[in-house]
Amino acid sequence: QVQLVESGGGLVQAGGSLRLSCAASGSTFSSYSMGWFRQVPGKEREFVAALRWSGGSTYYDRAVKDRFTISGDSAKNTVYLQMNSLKPEDTAVYYCAAERDGSYPLLAHAYDYWGQGTQVTVSS
Repeated sequence: QVQLVESGGGLVQAGGSLRLSCAASGSTFSSYSMGWFRQVPGKEREFVAALRWSGGSTYYDRAVKDRFTISGDSAKNTVYLQMNSLKPEDTAVYYCAAERDGSYPLLAHAYDYWGQGTQVTVSS
């Protein structure tokens, strides 16, 4: 059974940084895409960033490109999201997700497994 456990959320001032971690277990993830999504109350879950383990391609939403960096440690089955220059509009619950065949890393509905989420709050 695949499990994803996020950590690293918290409260930070605007302009600050946080690093989220997502520890994956229960499968061999070499063909997977790993994604980060975020959601605020009343809105749909939105794509933030994704990483394909095979080949290492990365993808970012325009709103976070140049501020966020997704990376992975295959030995630890862990994916990270380094978030710099945080803005109040980055406030959300951040979710880690895993997609088995890695075909559609930008689409939330393509993902097969989700973590429980971690709250990120950016104060102005």
